[in-house]
Amino acid sequence: MALETVHIQEKLTQQFGENVFRFEMQRDIFSFEANASTIHAVIQFLKEEEELNFHFLTDLAAVHYPDNDADHQFAVVYQLHNWVENTRIRVRAYLNENPVIDTITDLFLSANWMEREAFDFYGVDFKGHPQLKRILNMDEMESFPLRKEFPMEDGGRTDKDDRFFGRTPVNC
Repeated sequence: MALETVHIQEKLTQQFGENVFRFEMQRDIFSFEANASTIHAVIQFLKEEEELNFHFLTDLAAVHYPDNDADHQFAVVYQLHNWVENTRIRVRAYLNENPVIDTITDLFLSANWMEREAFDFYGVDFKGHPQLKRILNMDEMESFPLRKEFPMEDGGRTDKDDRFFGRTPVNC
């Protein structure tokens, strides 16, 4: 029998108070937000609390929200799984335009490469990471390719014809 979401919410709220909030079901996964300053403690609690038992880090990813206010420009999203009860949970922590958050590599070894990928593509600095460096992009690269800071296309290009990209001009 899967863990009751109400029980998970009560345990988290009892332990972390206002540092955990916006509890909801999103596409059949219980989700909530946590303050970035407490994310390590929250993830550790989810893993080590006997009744919760979230021992498997399914995924860790970064997201860029350029239209959000300055304190919510980036998010780090953690997806955990309790294999015993077959329960999944998603935790999101928002960061400002200079994204820095604590590493969880001491809790989950698999977070090592996931955090490096988030650093490589979004520039999220994971404090305490044992070897935070680029893994897919060149070390000399100064930008972070998945940030939405640059236009998808160069509007000044004259060497392409939109018809070849499945787009037709409005006047046709």
